[in-house]
Amino acid sequence: MRFIDRVDAGRRLAERLGHLRGEHPVVLGLPRGGVPVAFEVAHALGAPLDVVLVRKLGVPYHRELGFGAIGEGGVRVIRDDIVRMSRVDEDDLAEVERAEEEELSRRAVQFREGRERVPLEGRTAIVVDDGIATGATAAAACQVVRAQGAARVVLAVPVAPPDAAAAFRGEVDELVCLSTPAAFSAVGEWYHDFTQTSDEEVVGLLRRNTENASGDDGGEAHGGPLRLPVDGGAVTLAGDLAMPAGAPGLVVFAHGSGSSRLSPRNRAVARALNDAGLGTLLFDLLTPLEEEDRANVFAVEPLARRLTEVTGWLRRRETVPVCYFGASTGAAAALWAAAEAGDGVAAVVSRGGRPDLAGDRLEEVRSPTLLIVGGHDNVVLDLNRQAAGRLRCENELAVVPLATHLFEEPGALDAVADLARDWFTRHLPTRQSPT
Repeated sequence: MRFIDRVDAGRRLAERLGHLRGEHPVVLGLPRGGVPVAFEVAHALGAPLDVVLVRKLGVPYHRELGFGAIGEGGVRVIRDDIVRMSRVDEDDLAEVERAEEEELSRRAVQFREGRERVPLEGRTAIVVDDGIATGATAAAACQVVRAQGAARVVLAVPVAPPDAAAAFRGEVDELVCLSTPAAFSAVGEWYHDFTQTSDEEVVGLLRRNTENASGDDGGEAHGGPLRLPVDGGAVTLAGDLAMPAGAPGLVVFAHGSGSSRLSPRNRAVARALNDAGLGTLLFDLLTPLEEEDRANVFAVEPLARRLTEVTGWLRRRETVPVCYFGASTGAAAALWAAAEAGDGVAAVVSRGGRPDLAGDRLEEVRSPTLLIVGGHDNVVLDLNRQAAGRLRCENELAVVPLATHLFEEPGALDAVADLARDWFTRHLPTRQSPT
């Protein structure tokens, strides 16, 4: 079993964990890669999400040899046999522990943004990672969670080698593992997209879970998680809506191949647009089952049709103009849908897009279109130049110097957000304040 990405893995894992909903569990993700998986589980179970922070204590002269682990709340799990075997001075071991405690505290503040740790006393704790290799970190996490007072510890992972999975069955109250392939060498080989999770994505997912649970949007926006009907109601897609009060427009995001509504890059742009007073909707163009067929990911016309359906649903709910922001292959779907809408889409922005995949529909687009491409994304830059020549609407090509396809360079994504914000606000009517 291979997973499209961590979002796909989390959704599949959530299906196997449905029986725990009645226990009102706490879901704990192992940073960083385990948190996107855990977010989907927490969302499906309606459970609070937190991180389980563990620092391995390594013998000073051989840091890969762990003599224990520490967790928050002063939890210490020490292997006395390794301490004796290492014959290291106790002061040296204490210094290792002090250094790891400082890092533990730093990461707790960074990830939770000052929020308190979710208490585990007497609760069912579901510890989630994106996979197990050796299992050392997951084992330490489960021990720490138990020491923090959890009444029941469930370890949930998408994939693990058979021997590691077998070892855990005697260490936790329940193990849920979707796949235990015999030919296992690394967790990443069981994902089509195993892009590294950033600290910022961890922070954002924890914040979103907290806001969704409390219904608090900081007094600035309303919205939240949505179930969006498409294909005549036969299919339901997950979406996240944010609508600042008095927003002059709503930007609908169309993500690229192998991505989802949880794309950290799109979410970063969406936050910048929200800060500028614009509404945003990020949604999954495909269901997890549909994403298993890679042909669906590149089927621009059906994706555009879904974008059009979701836009129609939004217009029945919100009365503001709609814009599109498309990334990679999602840009082609956005342009195709804009062409179908005529003058019904206020503006379109493409980030690192493949507008060429929209084919002859490019000439039919009437919405003002901004094509943003990285200066070092040479192939895509050439495709966008050609597409700009075919567009008959108002359009511009903006090149972000030194940026590559994913705009991972320092400041590159900020430049994208600024360009998109300015383009949308330029082409949206100014909302008059009520008198």
